Amino acid sequence: MNEACKRVVQGRKKIDWAASHMDLLNHLRTQFQREEPFASHRIGMSIHLEAKTACLAILLRDGGAQVFVTGSNPLSTQDDVAAALAEEAGISVHARHGVNEAEYFNHLREVLAGKPDLILDDGGDLVGLLHKEIEGEVIGGCEETTTGVNRLRVLARAGRLRFPMFAVNDAKMKYLFDNRYGTGQSVWNGILRSTNLLVAGKTVLIAGYGWCGRGIAMRACGLGARVTVSEVDPVRAVEAVMDGFAVAPLAEVIGQADLLITSTGCSDVVTVEALKNAKDGLLLANAGHFDVEIDKHALAKLAASQRDVREGIREFTLKNGHRLYLLGEGRLVNLVLGDGHPVEIMDISFALQALTLRHIVENAPLSPTLYAVPPQIDRQVARMKLKALGVRIDTLTETQQSYLGLSSS
Repeated sequence: MNEACKRVVQGRKKIDWAASHMDLLNHLRTQFQREEPFASHRIGMSIHLEAKTACLAILLRDGGAQVFVTGSNPLSTQDDVAAALAEEAGISVHARHGVNEAEYFNHLREVLAGKPDLILDDGGDLVGLLHKEIEGEVIGGCEETTTGVNRLRVLARAGRLRFPMFAVNDAKMKYLFDNRYGTGQSVWNGILRSTNLLVAGKTVLIAGYGWCGRGIAMRACGLGARVTVSEVDPVRAVEAVMDGFAVAPLAEVIGQADLLITSTGCSDVVTVEALKNAKDGLLLANAGHFDVEIDKHALAKLAASQRDVREGIREFTLKNGHRLYLLGEGRLVNLVLGDGHPVEIMDISFALQALTLRHIVENAPLSPTLYAVPPQIDRQVARMKLKALGVRIDTLTETQQSYLGLSSS
């Protein structure tokens, strides 16, 4: 068997393993194959291309769509999964691990050359390209992550959003689970796999206490670390204090940190001034969508020398002799150095994506603005997950509904 065939076989095994643990998507597949809600539609996807997202692409194809897929990060595509997915009828794949910036954007353009009328984006690059240089007849789309939703809000406030987009990231069944439990576990999976170092007893500094940051902090605490949080939002800072964590400005406490993880979705979080004060041996990891949170260029300028010490870990020796270790080139550590979120978590998020895309088709045309995921979709996914878990819950009586002012329908 040649290398190309081996790659396809390995990718197929990964996809099959993920599919066997995605109860929600498997339930929807039966329904979608029968109803074909996406018949005659073309779906363009820009997403971290690994086994779980391949399962989503296959589900949408099984629902009748022609699907065009690329990655949403140059280092998160798994080539074996991409090769196996490309063997699927009705799915076109344009992605490769380790592409440069020009190649990355060319892959986005190749997806848009398929003239999709539905968009599934992760981070906002595909939608951004549609607004900058490519015309398309898009009836709507979904955005998966905080960074992408923030970019959409900017477009919507300026009145420049050209088609309806749904903030899937802001759905309760997404951020309460994907961002908190998914990021919380997968970030540590990536760090532990790549470093093989002990967490217990170490001081971990987490920049940002949104849902991702609090998930990372929760898991760090469970692993035995001493956790400090840096924040700019006073409400979130109070939450971190009430959750039992120390809170302080990043530049003041970086000198005591053994590991720093950024999860803000903002740029210039770890600046040259902070890096100068860093402790010898500090590990630097990023859990935000783009590699702009840690100033990599400043780190390179401060270094007297640099070298790769393990796969995915680069050592920068500063002029003062301190060694700083950048994980995964400052990109998403859970995907660059791991397999991303746990399968069951993405099963929830992708069920939201699929049902929201179906909602767009069923309710088109919609005005070009940013929408919340309808509450009934959130509740439907929650009920599906409870059923998959074998969990039953109480229901309100008619009297209770009347007391609460709720409709019995």
